[in-house]
Amino acid sequence: MWKKISALVIVTLVLLYFIPPVNKLDTHPFYADTSGTAVIAHGSGQGLRPNNTLEAAQLSNQLGAVIELDLHSSKDGHLIVRHDATVDATTNGSGLLKEKTLSELKELDAGFRHDPDGNEKYSFRGIGIQIPTLQEVIEGTPRGRYVMELKQVEPDISVQLCQQLRDNKIEQSTIVASFKDEALEKFRTACPEVATSMSSNEARTFILMQKIGLSHLVPVKANAMQVPPQNSGITVLTDSFLQDAKARGLKVDVWTINDKDQMAQLIDMGVDGIITDYPNRLKELL
Repeated sequence: MWKKISALVIVTLVLLYFIPPVNKLDTHPFYADTSGTAVIAHGSGQGLRPNNTLEAAQLSNQLGAVIELDLHSSKDGHLIVRHDATVDATTNGSGLLKEKTLSELKELDAGFRHDPDGNEKYSFRGIGIQIPTLQEVIEGTPRGRYVMELKQVEPDISVQLCQQLRDNKIEQSTIVASFKDEALEKFRTACPEVATSMSSNEARTFILMQKIGLSHLVPVKANAMQVPPQNSGITVLTDSFLQDAKARGLKVDVWTINDKDQMAQLIDMGVDGIITDYPNRLKELL
């Protein structure tokens, strides 16, 4: 009995293995005229300047890096560049960002807790660094390329983001990310012309199916996948994983890599992008 079931399972898996891929996406214009490994500045370059600030984004833009940033909205409806839902972690204030108006947010010192060397000198305090709006970052980083992550789910900001990308004519130089399926689905519906990366669930499904040789059966809606080298004891990033992802038209970006030796290994593997707090280190290698 069990032998028959085992044989049936094996035959089924073999048949599934030879089914053609469900779909393959064409290369998005976001990736036009690019080659090699992209430098992606995590938190806009949070190792060099305070997290998700205009100052960090401008420095990363000068380095030629893709600017990764996170988005919420203020109480009065402005899209705000900010990682956390609260202002506590990096400023001299406290409370939920979405419960504060833009003018209230602008009163806070966004460099207050930035201590990159761990020596408690806080050299970015009191020099006028503010929490920026998305519009300020866009206008302050000419010809910039962006990875924008939708952090806020409620109230929804995906449609507003779509309109702001269109108004600034940066639909082709932006890729939108989110851990949340709901946020990404709403954005993809509103803004189908803009590239997106996989949600956590989408990436997890692809990774697990790839490990059993069946990732070609997973429908792909995204243009990219942003993954760690390992997760939950599983080695995500292997040569076969990269091969299978690229066969589906997916770009693979790896996070968050700050060690130069590890950066060099990933470059040799042929990853499409490396997300780092220190874009200057990766630029030196490249």
